[in-house]
Amino acid sequence: MPVKKGDKVKIEYTGTLDDGTVFDASERHGKPLEFEVGSGQVIKGFDEAVLGMEKDEEKEINLQPEEAYGQLRSELNKKVPREQLPKDQEPKAGMILLVGLPNGQQIPARITEVSDSEVTIDLNHPLAGKALNFKIKVVEISS
Repeated sequence: MPVKKGDKVKIEYTGTLDDGTVFDASERHGKPLEFEVGSGQVIKGFDEAVLGMEKDEEKEINLQPEEAYGQLRSELNKKVPREQLPKDQEPKAGMILLVGLPNGQQIPARITEVSDSEVTIDLNHPLAGKALNFKIKVVEISS
């Protein structure tokens, strides 16, 4: 039975950048990725790629930023007064901070610039603006 919208699937995957760097893999998490197809729980390209696949089928896909984490958005670069940062370490460009959102969620932000009075942070997803390559295998389908 091919995968259709609304099915729950488990997939094993390895994600690489165009230079071959592995940025994520299901084996790193110790279990397959489980999601409901078409429900928006995963990036758009994943949802579309598994449609029509059969159990144990493998596929390689290349996703452009629009099908993955979107393009880099300049409005997600913010300047923050230095005194709002944790005092326990010296901020440096390239460091990752966890930024608390009003809803209690925390998202990673990368420091891009540091001056005497403020720090510029980039709230874009670390994989925004990148084409992503995935090798995926459907290991279970349930409707």
